[in-house]
Amino acid sequence: MTTEPEYREGLDQLAAHYKDILGLLGEDPGREGLEKTPLRVAKAMQVLTRGYEMDAHEVLRQALFKEDYSQMVIVKDIDFFSLCEHHMLPFYGKAHVAYIPNGYITGLSKIARVVDIYSHRLQVQERMTLQIKECIEQTLHPLGVMVVVEARHMCMQMRGVEKQNSITTTSDFSGAFNQAKTRQEFMNLLHSK
Repeated sequence: MTTEPEYREGLDQLAAHYKDILGLLGEDPGREGLEKTPLRVAKAMQVLTRGYEMDAHEVLRQALFKEDYSQMVIVKDIDFFSLCEHHMLPFYGKAHVAYIPNGYITGLSKIARVVDIYSHRLQVQERMTLQIKECIEQTLHPLGVMVVVEARHMCMQMRGVEKQNSITTTSDFSGAFNQAKTRQEFMNLLHSK
């Protein structure tokens, strides 16, 4: 059984604005099929932007463990959904994160949670990639971090250039990943089955 999440302050005002938007689009917000739509959309938007209420650094700190392991740790194929801040249309794909510990590791699920937190904000893919890297870097102080994000953008598929099969890839790295050999090791491991 799933329970409804707690919604943030402003839900009713948000729903009222969506009701106005329906009218401005030429719809009748009072018709049966649309009667509950403003509140549904307001709730959906609060869920899709819940990352504003979360501290990604704290998530990592909650599962910080002293460990002498100093080889690459990779969490790949982390599914995410986000909203582009330019059109408020979805972009979605996979994030791949690697870090080389420097005395401390974090719970593997916490890496996925960091991706989730930053993707649940109005975003651009480039900034999201940087934010994930910086969060891990600033909290774990590893020897290096690398993040690769691959995504499809509905703002390119549904409108504008309408290119259905385009994929955008962004990456950011620091520390040991400044060496081409280390980046290549990550990419080889990323594409291995």
